[in-house]
Amino acid sequence: MIKSMTGYGKALVQLPNKKITVELKSLNSKNLDLNARVPSSYKEKELEMRGKISKSLVRGKVDFGLYVESTGEDTQTKLNEVVVKNYMQQLSNVVEAEQTELLKMAMRMPDTLKTEREEIDASEFNEINQALEEALVAINKYRLDEGKAMEVDFVKRSKMIADLLEKIKELDAQRMDNVRERLRKAVSDLKENVDENRFEQELIYYLEKYDITEEKVRLKTHLDYFNESLQSDDSNGKKLGFICQEIGREINTIGSKSNFAPMQQLVVQMKDELEKIKEQSLNIL
Repeated sequence: MIKSMTGYGKALVQLPNKKITVELKSLNSKNLDLNARVPSSYKEKELEMRGKISKSLVRGKVDFGLYVESTGEDTQTKLNEVVVKNYMQQLSNVVEAEQTELLKMAMRMPDTLKTEREEIDASEFNEINQALEEALVAINKYRLDEGKAMEVDFVKRSKMIADLLEKIKELDAQRMDNVRERLRKAVSDLKENVDENRFEQELIYYLEKYDITEEKVRLKTHLDYFNESLQSDDSNGKKLGFICQEIGREINTIGSKSNFAPMQQLVVQMKDELEKIKEQSLNIL
């Protein structure tokens, strides 16, 4: 069963004085590339959360966001009254203005607001952890659903390659007769008498160079292995990518040996289907 690296998961925590949102997004990447946006008051728990995400998602470009919205009267940002009054006193010595105007000017100065850092409550972090688990379940389900859709497309395209291979098998006998006839015509055009036995020996040697029996067998084997791997528990994008390389190698060899336009047209179609599989396999976990 394959799983996509594309996914999205979200969970909410509603506390008495704040709402916390946990959000996960992922796209394809060769390795795990985890970008976290965590408020400074939760930084001490970031490594722990990163570890949980890495273990669950394994690979991909992952964006993790922890967003906190205050819904109560309590706020961590307080007015630094001592600093504000000091600024107002200094400003009154410089300019004549009403207290309201002095306050407006003072509030534009540095350090007029201070943020009081709160210790993370254990029960609150347990709620966040639970929300993170829910978001991970959601994003993994999304990845699995995407993987199922990709699997259907892979099966369809691999079958198209297999069907084209059957057409190539049907054309193969005609191709070899065509090559044999061309050689005979080329020799007759030389208007030279040739030893028939010698000609047949040379013809067999020449035809063996264009024989694609082994390539046809190997291509069929690789296609079967590809479809089996889609269903296996250890299926992953890298493994499927390696199998695609082997499939491509056999298709290319058939194309180079074919020397027959109708068969080469089928090879081009096979390459087109394989390229679409390879593009999508880059997004498989």
